[in-house]
Amino acid sequence: QVQLVETGGGLVQPGGSLRLSCAASGMIFSPYNMGWYRQGPGKQRELVATISSGGSTKYVDSVKGRFTISRDNPKNAVYLQMNSLKPEDTAVYYCNAERVLYGTPLQPYWGQGTQVTVSS
Repeated sequence: QVQLVETGGGLVQPGGSLRLSCAASGMIFSPYNMGWYRQGPGKQRELVATISSGGSTKYVDSVKGRFTISRDNPKNAVYLQMNSLKPEDTAVYYCNAERVLYGTPLQPYWGQGTQVTVSS
């Protein structure tokens, strides 16, 4: 049974930092492309950052230069370092795992989410 468990959320003041972690189990981690999504109050879920199985990264424009996604394959983990946080970063952050095998997308996996609140 595949599980993605996010930790590291919390309340932080504007300008502060948080590091989210996502621990994966029940899967062969290294071939998966990993991502962080978020869903703010009254908003649709949006893609924040992705890291491919090969380590290539992409970010939504609003977090470029502030957030860094990384992965540790031996630990089956992906991280999101968030700096210079803004109130508009307030959201539930979700970890995502996706893989395409021989051109066919496999079932994606999601974590349960972790709340990040940026407020003074």
